[in-house]
Parts: sequence; structure tokens; C-alpha cells
Amino acid sequence: MEGRISIQETGQLQVPDQPTIPFVIGDGIGPDIWKAAVRVFDQAVEKYYQGKRKIVWKEVLAGEKAYDETGNWLPEETLTAFRDYVVGIKGPLTTPIGGGIRSLNVALRKALDLYVCLRPTRWYEGVPSPVKHPEYVDMVIFRENTEDIYAGIEFAAGSIEADKIQGFLLGELNIDYGFSDSTGVGIKLVSEEGSKRLVRAAISYAIANHKPSVTIVHKGNIMKFTEGAFKQWGFEVAETEFAEHTYTWGQWERTKVSAGQEAANAEQQQAERDGKVIIKDMIADNFLQQILLAPRDFSVVATLNLNGDYISDALAAMVGGIGIAPGANINYATGHAIFEATHGTAPRFANTDTMNPSSVILSGAMMLDYIGWTEAAAGIRQALAETIKQRTVTVDFYNLMEDATLLKTSAFADAIIAKL
Repeated sequence: MEGRISIQETGQLQVPDQPTIPFVIGDGIGPDIWKAAVRVFDQAVEKYYQGKRKIVWKEVLAGEKAYDETGNWLPEETLTAFRDYVVGIKGPLTTPIGGGIRSLNVALRKALDLYVCLRPTRWYEGVPSPVKHPEYVDMVIFRENTEDIYAGIEFAAGSIEADKIQGFLLGELNIDYGFSDSTGVGIKLVSEEGSKRLVRAAISYAIANHKPSVTIVHKGNIMKFTEGAFKQWGFEVAETEFAEHTYTWGQWERTKVSAGQEAANAEQQQAERDGKVIIKDMIADNFLQQILLAPRDFSVVATLNLNGDYISDALAAMVGGIGIAPGANINYATGHAIFEATHGTAPRFANTDTMNPSSVILSGAMMLDYIGWTEAAAGIRQALAETIKQRTVTVDFYNLMEDATLLKTSAFADAIIAKL
């Protein structure tokens, strides 16, 4: 039956056989990659459910198309649709320059309180990579999505607001860092509630998916009362809410049998033996080094907004680039989720039918998993993996491969569909 996805009191999604799912086609290359991706979604659902299930797509407007048609970059009708239909998907969006909304993506996340930015990262055989062993990368990033510097509380150098804040810091708190008219001001916000719900989601995911560890990544050695507090609140969640399912860092240190490259194997063995997830932490700069040196040591990662932005793109580069990196923005309490292409709009390639649609295709597979249509999701991933393995790829990978076959965006979708 056709209908709306809803969320039950238990927190579980109620998904009809023909759910209506709103989508934003996106700007720049958005129309090209969406037209390819939606055919993959529809064919996978038809293949695996034999007509018993079907997605009813509902286009909603955001970005340049919205501005051209309505004069508004993000119409209220679009926000209402994402609220009412619970789950949605979007292509890349332009952020207006010189005023208006600072980021349409951030505006959507704030409006729906999508506090988790979920970025799974894994390598597909055959994808060109700058690292020696990209197959060792298999991580899921839980990036806090509503706080930190990205809260958007900042004021330009020389503005009245910046002067007022500087005056308050100097006059009321006796903090003098040599402020001047050329000093801009930004405020970093990290709350106990925001930190705990993010780490709670990461640990819950690790337990449900039998992952060996959750690493809390932070710069608490420098920012002690924001990022340091994030780490502390994260461990409190593990110790008070998940004690039966986790080892914290100290407990793990007492049971660890090896270090270095063997650490990941030891973690896995310990987790399998005891059925527990190891909760540990690492300073952000060291973490960015260690994902290159020992990526197998990490599985699920919980981190703050800015760190998560850097980490997600660094990991994407290790497995072939942001063009093949999926993403989602989720509120696990309300069930609301928007899945998205994680790359930009690349306007100079608009309407060329040349760009890689893998990011939005894999984000759609995440969406199918989220609504419980796991067979179709797995089928899409497998078909995409086989297509790349056969070196039938779009221009981004073609330029980096030997003996590859160059495909248009639409033909790449055709190749995936043929392998479903």
C-alpha cells in the first residue's frame, strides 16, 4: 500500500510497501547523477521484491532550482515534506554567495535536528587509491552535526557584534588576547546532551552491527572544556548506559595482548570472545596519522563536527575520493533522515552525463537499509562493486586506471542494473 513512513513509540520505523520519499534533484551535476541513481533504486526494488514494494518519489525544491522557481533557496514546503515523510534523499546543493543561508545543507540539518552525520567508508576492489592497502579501511564515522564551530555563531572583524564580544571578554572576564578591529570572533558550542546522544548512537550502532570498537576522536588536550568534555561525556555514556556491552579504554588496556598492527586483530578477538565493544579515544591529529599507518585499528568513530568533516573527507580520499562516498543525516530519536551525495555540484560538468553517480547511489543504498529493505541495498552495493571491478567506469576512475572502459553517467547506471 502507498503511504507515509512513520515512527513508532518504540523508535522503530513503520514503512508501508509503497512509501512516498521526497527527493531534491540537486544543482550542477545533480540532475545527471540523480537520473542515473533513481533508475538503479527502482530496478533493485523491483528485482528483489517482485512488485510487492515500490518507492513513490516526490520531488521537492532546494538550491538553484528552488530559487529560480520560487525566489527562495529553501522553501518551507520542502522542510515540511521532509518532516512529514520522515525519510528523504538529495543531490548536491549550491550555497548562495554574498548573503542568505550560509549553507543549505546545514540549514536542513538544523531544521530537522539531524544530529548524526553518518559516513561509512570502505574500499571497492579496483577503485584507484593513493594508499598501499585501501582494503584495510572499513570505518563508520558518527560526526556530531548540530554544534561545534559549525553552529554558525561568528562575527566579522570590525563588526559591532565582534567588538561587543571582545569588550565583554576583556572587561568582564579579564581575557586579553590582543583583540583588534581586524579580529573576527567565532563561538564553539559543545553540550552534554549533544555529545551524549551522538556517542550513544555510535555505540548502539557498533553493538547492533557487531563492530569491535568505538573510537572517540577529539582535541581535548587543548580545548579541555569543549572537546575534552565531549570525550568525558562519551565515556560516561559507555559506562552508565552500555556497561554490559562495552569495555572502556582502561578495561581494554588490562586485557590487550598486543599492539601496533596486531591491535585490530586483538580487538576483534576480544570483542568476539566477550561480545563487547571496546570504547577508546584518540587525539584528532594523531588519529589522522593513524588512519594512514594502521587503519585496521579503527571501526566506528564518534567525533565532533569540524573534526568529522576533515576525517570523513580524508578517509574518502583513501578509498577513491568523495565521488564514491555516501552519507546520511539522521535523528535516531525522531526517525528523520536525509541521505545525500557528499560531493559538490561541479557546475562546469552540468548536463554532460559524465560524472560518477556512485555517491548518491550508495547513499540510496544506505536509505534502503535504513527503511529495512536490506536485500535491495545489498544488491546495489554488490552490482556497483562488480561494475567497478570490471573497469567499466566513469571518467574520474577511467583517468586513473589502465585498460578501463569509459562510460557515461547513464551507461554506468545501466551497467549496475545489468548486474543486479
